[in-house]
Amino acid sequence: MTQSKGKLNVVAVVTMCFIFAMISFVTNMAAPFGNIWKGQYDWAAMMGNMMNFAAYLFMGIPAGKMLIKIGYKKTTLIALATGFVGIVIQYLSSFSFLAGSAIYVYLLGAFVCGFCVCMLNTVVNPMLNILGGGGNRGNQLIQTGGTLNSLAGTLTPLLVGVLIGTVTADTKMADVAPLLFIAMGVFALAFVIISLVKIPEPAADRKSTVFEHSAWNFRHFVLGAVSIFFYVGIEVGIPAQVLFFLSDSTEAGAGIAVNGAAIGGAIAAVYWLLMMVGRFSSTLISGKVSSRTQMVAVSSLAIILIVIAMFIPKDVTINMPGYSAADGFAMFQVPLSCLFLVLCGLCTSVMWGAIFNLAVEGLGKYTEQASGIFMMMVVGGGVMPLIQDFMAKGIGYMPSYWLVVAMLAFLLFYAVAGSKNVNKDIPVD
Repeated sequence: MTQSKGKLNVVAVVTMCFIFAMISFVTNMAAPFGNIWKGQYDWAAMMGNMMNFAAYLFMGIPAGKMLIKIGYKKTTLIALATGFVGIVIQYLSSFSFLAGSAIYVYLLGAFVCGFCVCMLNTVVNPMLNILGGGGNRGNQLIQTGGTLNSLAGTLTPLLVGVLIGTVTADTKMADVAPLLFIAMGVFALAFVIISLVKIPEPAADRKSTVFEHSAWNFRHFVLGAVSIFFYVGIEVGIPAQVLFFLSDSTEAGAGIAVNGAAIGGAIAAVYWLLMMVGRFSSTLISGKVSSRTQMVAVSSLAIILIVIAMFIPKDVTINMPGYSAADGFAMFQVPLSCLFLVLCGLCTSVMWGAIFNLAVEGLGKYTEQASGIFMMMVVGGGVMPLIQDFMAKGIGYMPSYWLVVAMLAFLLFYAVAGSKNVNKDIPVD
């Protein structure tokens, strides 16, 4: 019986890790796609990202209710079907007959994809935490899934950058159609696989389904929800502004005249690659090092790295890996500040799993509800980078990172004091 249960857990963990990778694949297309639309509409740079994350605001709580009513597997299948439709809509925006309406079709597709990734996130995080039994082991499994999430995040902007090359006013969504076809195929394949895999249903197995309270009654969860709002804004905002900075050939940007978008995409990919390295490292140590300790360390380090980046003159440069149509993969000279910013990927890598783990600790039967609320707060990944983008247009790319520093300070507070469960008297069985 134990052996059978062990096999079931392994299959479930692998399945959830695969879903984790898909989440990043869909989400990380938004910023490089934004570079295409930015060439036609100055206001559109972060709007695809905004629409993607805005969907979390509407779908987060319903997704949590879906886990309770129809279970984890059916929620996953509905999410995958929704994602397929969202990618198809984005592809439709590449048709020339839409003319000026194409941008709105694209934004609709990004919004629909947001519903998909919200539901997938609502499934995968509590499932991995539960499979690991919560605590350090639960965080360890979330970080394992996060490693594949970061691998997909590394490849996505790199692929889009290669397909786009240099962004001009003539660059269209049709230029990245191959990536959209790949995405459709991945969603279709994932739907078939999930249909055949048996996934545990912890909500259905619980004896008590009476909810005398709610997740909102737990202070550490409420502060954790705020933390995740800021965290996703940090995670998305750091590489997005690096990408826009390097793609901007004017005096305000890095001044890279040739293939700036492709080089920027490759540098942004380094950020996601470092997130993968950080999550893999966290996977190895999370069984022994607590989520709280990891959060204190990485929040402090990220603040230091960003402050250093903001004060380094733009003309101080370093060679970093990039891509150009003429030279292929090579080393390119970019501002040194970009190195310190992409190094933050090592820090942000462990934050998602650690915050989720700390926020749902001790919630018991309120976990599914909490996961839905948590996903609603992921809208911060659309709101905060948009605010940072407006700041960048007004005060410059590097000064806009003061917003990121402020958000990191809140995460540091949460790790030190806000994550302590002071509501242990509430029954959760």
